[in-house]
Amino acid sequence: MGRRKFRLDVTSTRTRRILFYLTLILLPLLAGVICLCIGRYTTTAGETLAALGRILTQGVEQGDNLAKIIRDMRLPRIVLAVLVGAGLSVAGLAFQSLFANPMASPDTLGVAAGASFGAVLALLFDAGTLATQFVALLMGFVAVGLTLSIGKGKGSERSLTSMILGGMVISSLFSALISLVKLVADTDSKLPAITYWLMGSLDSATWYTVAFALPFIAGGILVLYAIRWRLNILPMSEDEIQASGSDVNTLRIITALASTMITAACVSTCGQVGWVGLLIPHICRMALGSDNMVLVPASVSVGAVFMILVDTAARSLSPSEIPVSVLTAIIGAPVFIGLLRKTGGWSL
Repeated sequence: MGRRKFRLDVTSTRTRRILFYLTLILLPLLAGVICLCIGRYTTTAGETLAALGRILTQGVEQGDNLAKIIRDMRLPRIVLAVLVGAGLSVAGLAFQSLFANPMASPDTLGVAAGASFGAVLALLFDAGTLATQFVALLMGFVAVGLTLSIGKGKGSERSLTSMILGGMVISSLFSALISLVKLVADTDSKLPAITYWLMGSLDSATWYTVAFALPFIAGGILVLYAIRWRLNILPMSEDEIQASGSDVNTLRIITALASTMITAACVSTCGQVGWVGLLIPHICRMALGSDNMVLVPASVSVGAVFMILVDTAARSLSPSEIPVSVLTAIIGAPVFIGLLRKTGGWSL
């Protein structure tokens, strides 16, 4: 009888796990299909699925405007939104575990400010899209390298605190450099492009930008997914970490580098998009608890859905596109305040 009950418990647990992951996979797919139908050229779900079928089987034929719009405009944006939303969410979750700080975000180490400086510098010198992405990615890593060099300390706790403070310093430094670039930029041709890029947008999404961002974002997500159970160790005290027998320094380096790679790739592709990496992990933590085994895949899925919906609203609510970061702040701030008042705070 006891053995039978054990088998039933194992089967039930396995079934719940399968349903959980199946739901996480289906949510972004469902949101993507729905949002493919939304835009200035509105279509039904049947027409959209039929157009997707034609794209996959016979390509885009002459005069098939719907298939062309979906393949060249809407689909790249949705795929990029999935990458950016999933990447920023899981990077924010990793940083919150790394620093044992619920207010940590993907820009804690200054990577977003550094990548933004690289992008505006490239835009100042009329670099192409791929060159702008590459320079932004490179400067993101430079910013984190400077932060890590500042954050070296004798003790682990002191080192983490120094890293946070170093990130604030480096973010301020690169923000000042961005202001300097904006000051010398031509007010008619360069400054509007720089200002719009800094507000964050996916309107320049193409399959080339997706191909550039995919290996960095997907690679970083896979690394964090592979070590997701170890992320539970990071917020522990030093005595508990030592008792677990884990190489915490290596774990911290891997977590920081993977999260940095994700954030730098996201910023280099679509500019600064705030709140995603701060809000989504807290929503998932409130619903599912604090186990990163569950939170990492949940943050990937919920972040992707959130970004798909926000980007669709950005391109559909008004004739002129709304910057994504404006909408994420408008949505994120009141939701975050509501969650904080409801829970009274979070623990990692």
